[in-house]
Amino acid sequence: MDPGSVSDVDHVTHGGTADHSLVDFSTGSNPEHPSGLAGVYESALSTARRDSLDDCSRFRVAAAAFVGCNPDEVVPAAGVIQALRLAVGVTVSPGDSVALPAPCCGEYAREVRLQGGEPVHVPHDRLLERVDPAEHATVILSYPANPLGTAYPRDELRAFIDDCRRADTPVIVDETYLGFTRLPSTAGLDGVIALHSVTNVFGVPSLRAGFAAATGDLGDRLSRARCSWVLSSPAVEVATFCLEQDGFLEATRDRVERERPRILAELDRLGYDPHPADGALVLFRADDVDRVLRETRRRGFAVRDARDYQRLDSHVRINVRRPDENDRLLDALADAT
Repeated sequence: MDPGSVSDVDHVTHGGTADHSLVDFSTGSNPEHPSGLAGVYESALSTARRDSLDDCSRFRVAAAAFVGCNPDEVVPAAGVIQALRLAVGVTVSPGDSVALPAPCCGEYAREVRLQGGEPVHVPHDRLLERVDPAEHATVILSYPANPLGTAYPRDELRAFIDDCRRADTPVIVDETYLGFTRLPSTAGLDGVIALHSVTNVFGVPSLRAGFAAATGDLGDRLSRARCSWVLSSPAVEVATFCLEQDGFLEATRDRVERERPRILAELDRLGYDPHPADGALVLFRADDVDRVLRETRRRGFAVRDARDYQRLDSHVRINVRRPDENDRLLDALADAT
C-alpha cells in the first residue's frame, strides 16, 4: 500500500440493510443455505479453542475442485474484498495505470488508488476490444459483471486473457457471482488471478470466507504476501463444507435459471427497462428511483440504489431470490410505477 495515497481514498457504498425485517434484494446473496450448516458451525467451536495450522489444506482442495484448478494455486482470504486487496497489492505500484470496467464495484478503483495506481474506466461492453493490455499494469474484470449482470462471451474473454498474458499484464477476475451460474471459472489460466467469495452463493455473506487462485509467479506472489491465519477455524470448516455441497449448488442454479427470465419479462412489462442478465443479479432503469426505494421498503424489501455505481444515474439492482419473494417484490414494483 502506498502511504502517500491513503489520505485521498474514501470507503465505498455497498448494499445490505441493518433492518432484518426486510427481505434483502440488495446484496446479491443466496436466500438459501445448505442443510446441515448450523451443525458444522456449532461443531467448529471446539477447533476455535485451540491454535490450528495455517495451511487450510482441506479448504484448498475443496476450493480447487469448485473452480477447476490445482489446490496449490488457491490462496485463502477473508472474503473477496480481502482477496482483491491482496491481488492488487502484488500487481500495482504507484503511478501504474489499471483498466477497469464501467460501471463496476467501487472497491476496484479504491484498491488501485490505495496502491498509488490510476484507475482507467472503460465501458464494460467495449472493454475487451478497446483496452490495449500493453498500456496498463493490470486489468480488473468482473465475471459475471456487477452491477450489470451480464457475462463476457467465453471465447472473447479467453482471447483477451491471452492478449494480456503476451503483454505480461495480469488480469484480476472477480468471480463473486459466478457460482450462481454454470459458466466456467478463469481460475487456473496463466496470467489470471481469479477471486471468489464462498459465502454469497451459499447464503452466509457475513462469514467472510473466500480465496484467490493463480498459477506460476502470480500464485507465488499471492502466497508470499497473504496474511497468516487469515481465516478463523469456524470459517474454514463452514466454507469447506459449503464448497462440497454440489447438490445445493445445482438446486440454486436451477432456481436462478427458472426465475431470472420471468423477472426480466415482468420488469419489461412494467416499463422498467431491465438490462440483460446471465446470473443472479438483475439491473433495471427506473424513471423515479427514489419512489422505487420508498415503495419497496414500505412493502418490506431492501433493493440496491445503483446510482452509487459510476455512469448509472437512474438504476436499481436486485437479485434472484425465492419465487414467492420475487413475486411480492414485483407486485411492489408495479405499485411504484
